[in-house]
Amino acid sequence: MNPPVWAGLAATCFIAALLQATNGFGFAVLAVPFFLVLVPADQAIQLIIILSLAISLMMIPPLRDAIEPRLLTRLAIGSAIGLPIGLIAFGHSNPSIVRLAAGAVIVLFAAMLGWNRYRRRSPLVELRLGSDLAAGTIAGAATGLVGMPGPPLMIYLMAAAAPMRAVRATLVAFFVLVYAATLLSDVVFLGVPAADWAISASLLPLIWVGGRAGLRIADHLNETVAAILSILVLAAAGLYTLAAAASAALY
Repeated sequence: MNPPVWAGLAATCFIAALLQATNGFGFAVLAVPFFLVLVPADQAIQLIIILSLAISLMMIPPLRDAIEPRLLTRLAIGSAIGLPIGLIAFGHSNPSIVRLAAGAVIVLFAAMLGWNRYRRRSPLVELRLGSDLAAGTIAGAATGLVGMPGPPLMIYLMAAAAPMRAVRATLVAFFVLVYAATLLSDVVFLGVPAADWAISASLLPLIWVGGRAGLRIADHLNETVAAILSILVLAAAGLYTLAAAASAALY
């Protein structure tokens, strides 16, 4: 790998890790489009999986006291139900249409959450067994359909007005489970090239620095600022999904 490409990957990793550590998700949302420009698609996705797991594992220790174990368990069970549904649906649907719909829904919910917070209204949903399982199922299906489990869970937890530190902690713990299972499947069934492990290892220092900086920033954000940042990231994720789907449809 030549130095300019590595430098591009390193800069992307630092900024994406900073973003994820600050609000709980966003690494893949930011990194995927840049990685796809810099390296082949299959390698880009494999690197994203490895590095997403790395940043999530790094964030767990300082946030472990804020993880909600029962909520995490319910979300994980729902995700296990939803993932095969999403994969089956993806195999029988038009990917561009699915991505357009997903992007539109994410943008709509980001706008709704922003309006609800601006009007200071009561939570839109309650955290309970049925809704936790449903949110996890939707996140699992979204993983199979568009490869983005973060936005559905962020929307759900913010709609329930959960404390932002608990939101970040639970999302990070969920990502550890999802990405660890994905990476294990890749290792067992597909194999991971030695070059991908080497590139990932070389990028870990940037992940660590960006993640540590993001955690420090997050500790000094009040609930309102943290919520606004999360809503903006959701909106950006939705707009990116819309743009990627539109581009694929046109070309």
